[in-house]
Amino acid sequence: MLLEDIRQELDNISKSLELIQAVFDVNSLKAEQQNLLDQQSEHDFYADQSRVQKVGRRLAEIEQKVSQITNMEQKYHNLVNLVTTLNDTDMDMCIMVHDEVVELSKAVEDMRLTALLRGKYDRGDAILSVQAGAGGTEAQDWAEMLLRMYMRYADKQGFGVEMIDRTDGDGAGIKGATIAIRGENAYGYLKSEKGVHRLVRISPFDSNARRHTSFASVEVVPEIENDADIEIKDSDLKIDTFHSGGSGGQGVNTTDSAIRIKHIPTGIVVTCQNQRSQIQNKQFAMNVLRGKLAELQEEQQQASIKEVQGTLKKIEWGSQIRSYVFCPYTMVKDHRTDFETSNVEAVMNGDIQDFINEYLKKKEL
Repeated sequence: MLLEDIRQELDNISKSLELIQAVFDVNSLKAEQQNLLDQQSEHDFYADQSRVQKVGRRLAEIEQKVSQITNMEQKYHNLVNLVTTLNDTDMDMCIMVHDEVVELSKAVEDMRLTALLRGKYDRGDAILSVQAGAGGTEAQDWAEMLLRMYMRYADKQGFGVEMIDRTDGDGAGIKGATIAIRGENAYGYLKSEKGVHRLVRISPFDSNARRHTSFASVEVVPEIENDADIEIKDSDLKIDTFHSGGSGGQGVNTTDSAIRIKHIPTGIVVTCQNQRSQIQNKQFAMNVLRGKLAELQEEQQQASIKEVQGTLKKIEWGSQIRSYVFCPYTMVKDHRTDFETSNVEAVMNGDIQDFINEYLKKKEL
């Protein structure tokens, strides 16, 4: 019976590998890799540091993906060959092979889900913002905990993180913060985190040790440097400069380098104050604005479709996507997929990929 389970799982792996091979054509990836290497050989290549960083990062992504696919295919073929030598009486060997098949199956499934990220901006970088809800210090502390969770997640995924804007709370935590998370598929993964996140715990700020419920909202948009589809007219912008905030010290810029941009037609406001110059802050703020406008366009298109279908729903503050319960029991539950875990500590340390994967699976259905 165990041997039959192994054969069935290998058959499932084979089907997933076929999808992965169709989406991630290794020969095409290698051709792109050679093109990027040729660019690095150009005499003036290193004059543009922005280009140097983009090409270097893409080369690393291709190398990692080709290595992953090649290793999975090789391991699959090795296991298929090994299974032909097994029989049901060799239980110890069957158990060992079964464990290896399960391990390979998880790796293949993770990459198969990556293959589902086919949106226009899915492969690119993400701009993630956390905003504390009503509730003062309690909510601001929760917002900072979420920010830390996403930064830990990015670190586990090998993504780069850059602080774009941060407003500290009155007593603890943050009122809000925006970070850039950079790496392949960063936006495709993290866009599933958009929504309201709810915390239930015994408040460390309550002298009577009462249980409190706190809310924080998470917004995720793609980081877009240039896109012909996103038209922004100078006449539609109101740009203000102000002193960068912070806790003091040498890191605080005493000039009006921080930027606030309002897109008048939509009312969208973005700020950036963590770069060293006004020019850099403006550039990052414009990238964020493009991302917000791109997301707005997509939401409007989806709303039109849903309205025709008669299923348009309002997204309200109380409609949380996930609950984090620290007391009287421990649980993190996603209300869209019903996926849950009791390992709250691991989740708060950035182990949220299973939640993301379950969301992608549901979107696939």
